[in-house]
Amino acid sequence: MSTMHVALFGILGVSTLIQFFLVAGFVDCLRKWRRPLLEDASCPPAAIVLCLRGGDPFLSRCLDGVLAQDYPNYDVCFIVDHADDPAMPILRKSLAESSFERFRLEILTQPLTTCTLKCSSLVQAVEGLTETTEFMALLDADTIPHRTWLRELATALVPTHVGAATGNRWYMPAHCSQGSLTRYLWNAAAIVQMYWYEIAWGGTLAIKVDSIRRSGILERWRHAYGDDTLVRTQLATIGQKVVFVPTLMMINRENCTLASFQSWVKRQLLSARLYHPFWLLVVGHGISSAVVILWGLLSGLALLLQGNPIGASLVFLAIFAFHVGQTCLLFWIENAVCAIASARGEDVSWPNKSNWFTILWIGWLTQWIYTWALLKCLFLNRFTWRGIDYKVDGPWKIKMLGYRPYRSEQQSHEPNRHSI
Repeated sequence: MSTMHVALFGILGVSTLIQFFLVAGFVDCLRKWRRPLLEDASCPPAAIVLCLRGGDPFLSRCLDGVLAQDYPNYDVCFIVDHADDPAMPILRKSLAESSFERFRLEILTQPLTTCTLKCSSLVQAVEGLTETTEFMALLDADTIPHRTWLRELATALVPTHVGAATGNRWYMPAHCSQGSLTRYLWNAAAIVQMYWYEIAWGGTLAIKVDSIRRSGILERWRHAYGDDTLVRTQLATIGQKVVFVPTLMMINRENCTLASFQSWVKRQLLSARLYHPFWLLVVGHGISSAVVILWGLLSGLALLLQGNPIGASLVFLAIFAFHVGQTCLLFWIENAVCAIASARGEDVSWPNKSNWFTILWIGWLTQWIYTWALLKCLFLNRFTWRGIDYKVDGPWKIKMLGYRPYRSEQQSHEPNRHSI
């Protein structure tokens, strides 16, 4: 075995060790999820904001959760993209069936051309908040909040140095297609990075209203692509931080195709490119991981062609062991997430989650799709989000190229939609 192969084994070993400690820290956080929640008398006035464009598959369940929060003092603001949007019938039905009365239903009146439609909706929502509202809680239409969801966010916001509190998503798709499993694997790796980098997730995110105004978040939203990734950097300007709430690991059961995953992951990476303070580390990690694996495969093939089957077997075994190690870390995280969701009474069983062979080969597929998407994202300056085309000339130079209402027939072509 050459020095090059010894170096390969060393890199794989060090990489496995680093990832082990990163995952161990995250899992430790998840396992310490029990904490006392605020009593009714201590709960500050809050507003839940839900921005809608299109009738998402789990929208009715999302609305049921929003309107039935175990919280003594909260309002709900629904910002719908258009009066004829497919979300409207679902929304009106849920409101009619609920006894909750403290809501306001608004149509997005003046979509800004300098940001995405979701950011336009958030600007309108903030401008309509009452003076007594102390924090606003954001969620996406594919988030199904449990009864104490808002109280858990409020509890995390109590310290003065905390400006925002967030959770994260965990996928348990009903149908384990290639696309759904690829998204599941990619997300499992991404949330560990988000935890250590203190990056907020807009699917469950509460921000103090005073912090929104003082940190300049409101003005940033007027010119932004995404609503969440920029929060950490903006809050840092006023000495505040984003905290992760382990009880708010939200289970998502949507399915998606491989094509829709590729489109979705490029949008996630674009947000990181524009606003992630450690974007270069994300790029370096993603590309180096692919390079090391490719290096190992080519080295093993070269040894095989040189008549050294034992050396080739050792290299291939090292690559396989590295991949198996990654899968073990994945299930370690899953067990911790399942404990949290089970305590809420949620079903945590889903098809194929214990099928190691399926996960192993999908893991290879995920690595190469992620690398391709990462490289593609480096040069991405146009994107389409829910039927709207945008141009990107910089973090605060977003241009909507034309507005049109969401059409019902788009539903079947966008199986992986996330809010506006």
